[in-house]
Amino acid sequence: MNDHIHSEGSGEEHDHGALGDAEFEAFMELAAEEGFDAEEVEGAIEEAGHGPLPVLAVVGRPNVGKSTLVNRIIGRREAVVEDKPGVTRDRVTYEAEWAGRRFKVVDTGGWEQDVLGIDASVAAQAEYAIEAADAVVFVVDAKVGATDTDEAVVRLLRKAGKPVVLCANKVDGPSGEADAAYLWSLGLGEPQPVSALHGRGTGDMLDKVLEALPEAPAQTFGTAVGGPRRIALIGRPNVGKSSLLNKVAGEDRVVVNEMAGTTRDPVDELIELGGVTWKFVDTAGIRKRVHLQQGADYYASLRTAAAVEKAEVAVILIDASESISVQDQRIVTMAVEAGRAIVVAFNKWDTLDEERRYYLEREIETELGQVAWAPRVNVSAQTGRHMEKLVPAIETALAGWETRVPTGRLNAFLGELVAAHPHPVRGGKQPRILFGTQAGTKPPRFVLFASGFIEAGYRRFIERRLREEFSFEGTPIHISVRVREKRGAKKK
Repeated sequence: MNDHIHSEGSGEEHDHGALGDAEFEAFMELAAEEGFDAEEVEGAIEEAGHGPLPVLAVVGRPNVGKSTLVNRIIGRREAVVEDKPGVTRDRVTYEAEWAGRRFKVVDTGGWEQDVLGIDASVAAQAEYAIEAADAVVFVVDAKVGATDTDEAVVRLLRKAGKPVVLCANKVDGPSGEADAAYLWSLGLGEPQPVSALHGRGTGDMLDKVLEALPEAPAQTFGTAVGGPRRIALIGRPNVGKSSLLNKVAGEDRVVVNEMAGTTRDPVDELIELGGVTWKFVDTAGIRKRVHLQQGADYYASLRTAAAVEKAEVAVILIDASESISVQDQRIVTMAVEAGRAIVVAFNKWDTLDEERRYYLEREIETELGQVAWAPRVNVSAQTGRHMEKLVPAIETALAGWETRVPTGRLNAFLGELVAAHPHPVRGGKQPRILFGTQAGTKPPRFVLFASGFIEAGYRRFIERRLREEFSFEGTPIHISVRVREKRGAKKK
């Protein structure tokens, strides 16, 4: 991945992240005094200052090469590619870059059939992914041509109204171009002939993708127009998401049922809590059956990814009566990587005895250490116990998510910190944090400029102290470090 973002088209006049013009000018003077290249500093601020990245969904029926194409787009073999359905993996969302622009890719290649039949499962995957997306790549096998399942996905795409790039895959040479031309009949515009396996045509296709993707997502969340803040209730199946939503709503808004696929469409609910209207994005309804466990997990991942992309706050529900699972940890990681404000809610708290509470506290320390900064509430969706603590926790997380530290105050803090706790000497040298700025919020994103490489342990120390000093509770913090190049290094 290239470290810099090209500035063409990145803003009307400037792109200083969260910095105003005067603050930016003062900061650039400071950078020049320390010997940093102006173009490099501007690029670092622009990169760190971006809002949520636009989302591209890759959809299509089984075995058309979706995961192969995703690997080609992200530039590494990360999405699992295997002929048999049911291949699970930890993630469905990846970050990619093309021509200096960054975006997220949602891969729907992981599970391809269930009791509802192949057409229904393809449609379900497409629905979840399209909901999260700003644009869609629809992959069709050019050798096979358009099938009934493809036609069904086309109807979904038309209904959603999202920009679509039609990828005619498995075009390995000029002879396959004629096969691709037949796909004009789908009515989605010009088919892009591609061989995901060999890379043929993928550059031209990605150029079309950049035309379809917005510079930044259309979502403005609730703050710009005074609308309700968006909360995603996420968690593994059967932790009580629907029950919790019904309890906070004060009525049965969502079906609670053990049967697989009770709720196919995510349900957005406007609910008044604490005198404020919130929009809850429900992700409940995908239930496990033993013989469908892998597929249900995969659908749950897709659905969670869609809900988190639409939300500002992720309320992660965990069943306190059971051991914290790998799936719980994956969901936490997904929310953190998406950069959302986070609240951790332990459900069924009223069912715990003293022994279980003791062991749960130990599990939280070891298994959920990465979100030790998140507000925690112990609730019961069944009885309503401690529900009144949910809103203050959400508000705390949002406040941290939106906190902005002025550059002057940040650098005073960094100066004191470095003086009191200098970086360890490595190889006879002692790198120093010279200065920094907060380039963005939602979540807070910092760029630090240093005289040498800053070790991961020292970065974690800085993050911890930033949280203590500026009350970044309930939010991930992104810290990027730029090292000053030796003068003349660029000329060589």
